[in-house]
Amino acid sequence: MTHEQQLDTTARAMLTVLADTFAPAVRPPQTQADDPTGFWGRRACDLDVGERLAHRLTELLRAEELAELTTLLDALRRTGFARLPQAGREGVLRLLSAASADARTGLDGLRGLALQLFYGGVDATGTNPNWAQLGYPGPPAIDAPRPRLASITPSEQTDTLTADVVIVGSGSGGGVVAGELAAAGLDVVVLEAGGHHEEADFPPDELTAMRELYWRGGLTLTDDGNVAIVAGATLGGGSTINWQNCVRPPALVRGRWAAEHGLDGFDGPDFDADLDAVLARISATDACTDLNGVNQRLADAAEALGWSWTRAVRNTDPRTYDPATAGHVGYGDRTGSKQGTLATYLLDAAEHGARLVCRARVQRVLVEGGRAAGVDAELTRPDGTTRRLTVRADTVVLAAGALETPAVLLRSGIGGPAAGRYLRLHPVPMITGVYDDDLQPWWGPPQATIIDEHRHVVEGHGYLVETAHVHPAITAAATAWPSGRAHKLIMGRFRSLGTFIAVTRDHGHGSVTLDDRGEGVVRYPITDPIDAEVQRHAVRALIELQVAAGARAVLDTDRRLVMWRRGDSVEGFIARAEAATPGAGGRVLFSAHQMGSARMGRNPSDSVADPEGQLHDTPGVWVGDTSAFPTAVGSNPMLTCMALARRTAHAILAAR
Repeated sequence: MTHEQQLDTTARAMLTVLADTFAPAVRPPQTQADDPTGFWGRRACDLDVGERLAHRLTELLRAEELAELTTLLDALRRTGFARLPQAGREGVLRLLSAASADARTGLDGLRGLALQLFYGGVDATGTNPNWAQLGYPGPPAIDAPRPRLASITPSEQTDTLTADVVIVGSGSGGGVVAGELAAAGLDVVVLEAGGHHEEADFPPDELTAMRELYWRGGLTLTDDGNVAIVAGATLGGGSTINWQNCVRPPALVRGRWAAEHGLDGFDGPDFDADLDAVLARISATDACTDLNGVNQRLADAAEALGWSWTRAVRNTDPRTYDPATAGHVGYGDRTGSKQGTLATYLLDAAEHGARLVCRARVQRVLVEGGRAAGVDAELTRPDGTTRRLTVRADTVVLAAGALETPAVLLRSGIGGPAAGRYLRLHPVPMITGVYDDDLQPWWGPPQATIIDEHRHVVEGHGYLVETAHVHPAITAAATAWPSGRAHKLIMGRFRSLGTFIAVTRDHGHGSVTLDDRGEGVVRYPITDPIDAEVQRHAVRALIELQVAAGARAVLDTDRRLVMWRRGDSVEGFIARAEAATPGAGGRVLFSAHQMGSARMGRNPSDSVADPEGQLHDTPGVWVGDTSAFPTAVGSNPMLTCMALARRTAHAILAAR
């Protein structure tokens, strides 16, 4: 069966079982006058979710994966699933999920994608009919595009470029290395696997932005289903889509990286100088850190509980900052206020002659005579076809992110036994409060309040409490699914939802390996006892904060938990939440921070690169992103990554 035939089969099966299943109509006892926007009676089929979902899955899945999914959907069809009442359909899904981990993963994926399309999909006018009920204004309008950073497309006659340095990746690490080395006079080529978007050119709607700017199209589960990952995959990398918190690495972590992993100077004034230089270049300030309704309640709750908190420092240009649009930065800042690598270090690199090549996915590092000789890449043409591109250089910097850098190493057969090991994810539990008033959670910076009270609560490990980037599609996918009716009732109060998250510093670790196609496979077992204790502590704190902030109800992402309502026993709810299983089948965990999978250290048996960033086994190859972190850093990693990349860039210059 061809891929196109598989698409047709999948679409037919989905249209049979999906329309009244994953985003069902909820018809509470209301008259038509009580539903002026039609929200409560609107079904997935009314927005063509089944057909859209089928096409989206063909973008995400291989033919064999589509075949497995079709088998699952056909099994549902044969049960007469679509003819069952709502409670019956939900009961069948629960039984299937309980009987098979694979079925649970598949159904959860379908549910999440369907909800994203139902709440985030837009029509030809750029709107969604559900937004009227949600109170969501939609993406900000931008008058006109501003000047863009130039990138090049090598001509069809060119299959080889030459340079002093080729940098794989353009994010917080690769962008900084490019800016520093180009300014020092080196001939630099930057290869970015993603596309090129800036300012008004960013996709205006949520789903297109996730598809074009994020790794593997948005929320992606680890292979074991334990953690949902979001990561950048566009020019500027994570710095283009992150939430802008500039948090210094804690002194405890800096000391351990220096003493235990050999990063000389990391705990003293030398690295302070790197941090300060980066903060100055990216215009980091708290002058543009407005507190929206959610962040204000988090700050008020911290005050009420006597916990330490601070206002976030963010890389923002005050001249173009607008709180009305600041909440959309996770889909690319369309105002140009965000000072990520697009507006800073990549611009510096380009002004000093660096060449930026987008949609160039590096397959392997070239090694000749035991040292770096360049890279082989697959360059995607505008029509979607591909061709080979080779960049010859005696210095290679891998900065493709902690999910792709180890995959390049493994495909290249270099990096030693630690390549792909020691992956840290800062696994995030999330607790949402339902409030009486309109919080407008999409207004202002996504993260403005940081509670650091519990940074080192368990053997030096702990968490920061922050808030989340809030928009309909991602919120719908992340919200627990106790029943279709309950889910829609929760989403109907979207403007009154306030989500608190705990960015945990993990002690255990996961891995990146390769599948039979040479693609990275991410696994993250949740078995570490220290991490389990940190998670329990964090869940308790998040619930206590929601109660202290005045929430009328509190929701966990574990679908098995009944929500807490004001007047219920807080301790009883906390006890149930603490006992819930994190990961697959239980509480959904999230990760926007990936690190450590090609880490620096003294010992080649448990680290990939030396304490300056150069591979132990392959001179001339350097690691320049969060992959190099020896352990989890325990804070939003952008600032640490950029400062460490600056340190590595100067080590490269010294080595040359």
